[in-house]
Amino acid sequence: MREKVVAALKTVLPDLPDDVAARVEVTPPRDASHGDMATNAALLAAKPAKRKPFEIAKELVAQLEALPDIAHVEMAGPGFVNMTLKPALFHDVAKAVLKRGAAYGQSRLGAGKRANVEYVSANPTGPMHVGHCRGAVVGDALANLLAAAGFNVTREYYVNDAGAQVIALTWAAYWRYLQAIGTEIPADEFGALAPSGLQYQGDYLIAVGQALAKKHGRALAGADGGVAPENAWFETVRAEALAQMMGMIKEDLAALGIEHEIFSSEAEILKSGKVDAAIAQLEARGLLYEGVLEPPKGKKLEDWEARPQTLFRSTEFGDDQDRALRKSDGSNTYFANDVGYHADKASRSDLLIDVLGADHGGYVSRMRAAITALTEGKTAFEVVMCQIVRVVKDGEPVRMSKRAGTFVTLRDLIDEVGKDAVRFTMLTRKADAQMEFDLNAVVAQTRDNPVFYVNYAHARCRSVLRLGEERYGAEAMTEAALAGQDLSSLTADEELAVLRRIAELPRQIEAAALAREPHRIATYCIDLAADFHALWNRGREETSLRFIQDDAPEVSKARLALVAAIAATLRIGLGLLGVEAVEELR
Repeated sequence: MREKVVAALKTVLPDLPDDVAARVEVTPPRDASHGDMATNAALLAAKPAKRKPFEIAKELVAQLEALPDIAHVEMAGPGFVNMTLKPALFHDVAKAVLKRGAAYGQSRLGAGKRANVEYVSANPTGPMHVGHCRGAVVGDALANLLAAAGFNVTREYYVNDAGAQVIALTWAAYWRYLQAIGTEIPADEFGALAPSGLQYQGDYLIAVGQALAKKHGRALAGADGGVAPENAWFETVRAEALAQMMGMIKEDLAALGIEHEIFSSEAEILKSGKVDAAIAQLEARGLLYEGVLEPPKGKKLEDWEARPQTLFRSTEFGDDQDRALRKSDGSNTYFANDVGYHADKASRSDLLIDVLGADHGGYVSRMRAAITALTEGKTAFEVVMCQIVRVVKDGEPVRMSKRAGTFVTLRDLIDEVGKDAVRFTMLTRKADAQMEFDLNAVVAQTRDNPVFYVNYAHARCRSVLRLGEERYGAEAMTEAALAGQDLSSLTADEELAVLRRIAELPRQIEAAALAREPHRIATYCIDLAADFHALWNRGREETSLRFIQDDAPEVSKARLALVAAIAATLRIGLGLLGVEAVEELR
C-alpha cells in the first residue's frame, strides 16, 4: 500500500524529490473508524512542492480512488488521507499465511547485518535464579525477532570466570570435596582459610564435591585428609567446578528453551591478549592519558582511586566522565576487561545488544563510548534493561529455594508452572517495567491469564479444524487446499476484524525488532486471540456465523481457511516468544 501511495503521489507531483518520497508513511490509524490505512504523504510533500497540504491531499484522493484494492478514500485534518481497503485484499492475506506457513511475517529489514545479542551472562557460581530469568527470556525472544526481521543473529553468553567470585567458588567447591572424602570442617573454620570467606554454601555444590572425590580420590587433600597447599588443588578444582557450574546453567537454560551459540570466557579473553590489544588501540588514537578521577558524589564509583590511573577519554564520545582502564598498580579495571570483550564482539558484528539487569544503568554510556571509539562508529551498541521480578504465591513473596537456600531458582519456577507459562508471562510487559510473577495466576484457566487465553484460542482453532477434517476429509483440510479456497464469503465484521489483525503481523515483527521490544508480540497474540474469541462467540449467538454450515460447504471451507490462518498466525507469534502452541487444553 505504501508503494501504491507513493506512486500516486508522484503522479500528482512528478518532480517530488526522492528523499521526500522515502519519508512517506502508510500505517493503520489508531482509530479503526478512520479506515484501514492512513498516510501523511500530502503533509510531507507540501513544503517542497510549495503547495497547500489540502490541495495535494485532494488530488491524491482522486488518484487513490481509482485503485482496485481501495474501497473508500477521504481527507482528514490538515492533509492526512484515510483509506478503507476492499475485503479481497484481506482475503489474500489469509491465503498468504496458509501458503507461506512459518515464513509469513518475516522480512529483510536487517538483511546483510550481523546482530549479536548477549544475554544471561550470569556468574558461574550457582544455579540460575529468577533474577536471571527475565533477561534470559527477553534476550532469547529478541534474538528470534531479529532473525525473523532478516538479521544474521548470534546468541552469546559471557562467562565471568576470571574474577574474585570464581576464586570464592573454587574454595567452596573444595570444602564440599573435603566433605565428600569424609573430612568435616566447620563452615566458619574453613571460611577463615579462604581468601574471602566461605561465600557459597548452597547444596548445589555437594554434587560438585562428590564428582571431584570420585575422579581424584584423596589426591587433592592434605596427608591427613585436610586442606592441602593451594597450589596442589586450586587450578584443578577451579576448572572442574566451573565446568560443572556451566553444565548446570546450560541445563537450566535448556529447560527454559534457550541455547546460546557462543560462550565467551573472560579468562580466555584476558589470556589471548584481546584486552591489551583494545587498550593499545585506544592509546594509538590518543584517547588515553594518566589522570586522577574526581571522587564520587554520594555513591561508590567502581574502580575509583585517589591516585593517577590510565584513563579513557570517554567524554569525547558522550559519556559523563572519563573512565579508568588501568589502576595505579598497572592492573586492569573490570571496565577494561569488558572493553576487550566487547572489542572482540564488535569485530564480528554490526550491532551489539546487551540484555542487562536494571542495576547496570551506569554501564551503558561508558561502553557505548568505548565501542564507538574502537570501531569509529561502525558498530552500534544498545542495551535492553530488565527490571527485577517479584515472585508471589498465595499473595505472599516466595523467597527461598530448596537447592540454593537463599533465592528462588529458575528450575524451581519452571517446575512449578512450566516453561511456556514462564516465558509468555515474562514477555507480557515491557522489559524495563517492574513485574510481579504470581504463581497462582499463571496456572489459572481464566481469560485473565494471558498464557491460557492465547493457548485456548489456538486449541479452539485446532478443535474446529479437526471437526472440519471429520466433515470434509483430511485432504481438503490441508493448508495448501484451504489456501486455494474462495474466501469472498468472509464479509462479517468479526471475520474482517480478525483478518485485519492477521495482516498486522509483518509490521508488528519489524516494529518489535526495531524497538527491541518482544513484549509487543505477546500483546499482539493476546489481541489476535481476543478477535478470534469474539468471532467464536458471535457464532454461538448467531448460527449463520458458525464455522461449519451443513447446507453451505463452500462457505464452511472459507471459514475453516480463516480458522487455519488464525491458528498459523498464533503459532508464528508464540514461536517468536519461544512458546509452544498447544493442540488441546486438558
